[in-house]
Amino acid sequence: MEHQIILDASPISIGYRDKKTVKIVSENIAIALQTGKLIALVGVNGIGKSTLLKTITGIQKPLKGVVYLNKKNINSYSAGDLAMQMSVVLTEQLPPSNLSVFELVALGRQPYTNWLGTLTPEDKHKVNEAIRLTQIEHLIHKKHFEISDGQLQKVLIARALAQDTPLIILDEPTTHLDLLHKFTLLQLLQKLAKETNKCILFSTHDIDLAIQLCDEMIIMTPEKTVQSSPCQLIEKGVFNALFDDKSIGFDKEKGKFVFGIK
Repeated sequence: MEHQIILDASPISIGYRDKKTVKIVSENIAIALQTGKLIALVGVNGIGKSTLLKTITGIQKPLKGVVYLNKKNINSYSAGDLAMQMSVVLTEQLPPSNLSVFELVALGRQPYTNWLGTLTPEDKHKVNEAIRLTQIEHLIHKKHFEISDGQLQKVLIARALAQDTPLIILDEPTTHLDLLHKFTLLQLLQKLAKETNKCILFSTHDIDLAIQLCDEMIIMTPEKTVQSSPCQLIEKGVFNALFDDKSIGFDKEKGKFVFGIK
């Protein structure tokens, strides 16, 4: 399956601007997101991962440079057109509602439905396909507040799949999950990227799991932001620069972080 670049930002500077000041969070970031790939965004707390996600999803503008989505400036898309190109899964709590799991997944069809939100046969097919791909058929009649955190993450991913965009971006989808559910969820994302040929980008603190399961990783350090395959990043020693602490280091042979290094 051919990999096509769906999003390209090269190079951009990210941060915040108000009337008097500019706060630069990170500069000279060059990333390219390709279809059919699972890509992890990692870096220590406060390094700018959330700012980068907000910038490449069009929530805020880059301080310098342009983010291109399908070769078009992301900030020139209307909200409706952008929702047909990119789906975003954030970590915030869902608002109180009585929605069933099926209804929650069906919300992914909003960019395509009429103003009444009526589902066409095509919409229903996309919703049912998303439910099948994420293997949540047994949950569809439950209310979203009756299911576990791990199940809810799958439901939100199904909603993003139902939206049927070439790019899916998730903000820390493995937070609050135990190790088994983290691994299962990332395996699901890996499978979905391959089967649907979508690009799936997610931010995470689970670096060891990302190394095992991702096609590429974007590593943010104070000095630079680097994108490559996990093997190449290990070879270049990029993981060693991730933490400014002598007691933790990256074991190249084992391919994971180890503690107790002096």
